[in-house]
Amino acid sequence: MAHSLAAGNTAPKKADPRMFENFEVQQARIDLAACFRMASNLGMEEGICNHFSAVVPGIDDYFLVNPFGLAFEEIRASDLIICDFEGNVVQGDRAPEITAYYIHARVHKNLPRARVAFHTHMPYATSLAMVEGQPLQWAGQTSLKFYGRTAVDEFNGLALDAQEGDRIAAAIGDADVVFMRNHGVMVVGKTIAQAWNDLYYLERACEVQVLAESTGRKLVPVHPKVAAATYAQMRAGGDESAVQHLESVKRRLQKTDPDFSS
Repeated sequence: MAHSLAAGNTAPKKADPRMFENFEVQQARIDLAACFRMASNLGMEEGICNHFSAVVPGIDDYFLVNPFGLAFEEIRASDLIICDFEGNVVQGDRAPEITAYYIHARVHKNLPRARVAFHTHMPYATSLAMVEGQPLQWAGQTSLKFYGRTAVDEFNGLALDAQEGDRIAAAIGDADVVFMRNHGVMVVGKTIAQAWNDLYYLERACEVQVLAESTGRKLVPVHPKVAAATYAQMRAGGDESAVQHLESVKRRLQKTDPDFSS
């Protein structure tokens, strides 16, 4: 299903490589690689078709993304490529997957707040994107983390041009999570830790909803006022939980997949 961006777009554009050689960029590479590995460990990827990206810290015209052809479980920090918004690979020797470029470049360009964008076909969230009605119901505590933060994008085929990427970015709007109907999901955020935290808990919320609905009994929704208040309680601690969650992921990987950071 996946294929790379046209070879003509992989010729390096003029960019001083030294601007990517600093602690912040290397840390972003390591954090992003950790997310790929843990997503693989948790069954949240699909072959070589899914992609995570992050705007290069301090350099808004470029973004890190996984190259075409690597499974999440293979990806190391050094494997990630850097692209500009015109499809040029400015660091790395591989091309991005074509839909990774057309979706992620346009989301980052059109939504400056979306510093990070994670797109997967993870099974439980994707299954809810395939059924009638609103995908996520406000019936479980974990789901309330996303109260008022979701959108739905109607399926329009593969994202093989900039117009399709622009359409997806417009569908996201002010949301942080978009259920891509008949397709998958995308989570956007300010930081890698924030996006990872949302991606993980989104799949958990969707998993318990699918399990509950499989009983054939009706869900018991949380009253909107309580849902809104619970969401506010969850946000009261800021991003500390997300930061610590990602740190725990890296500690776990150091024991099982230590090459992720290389």
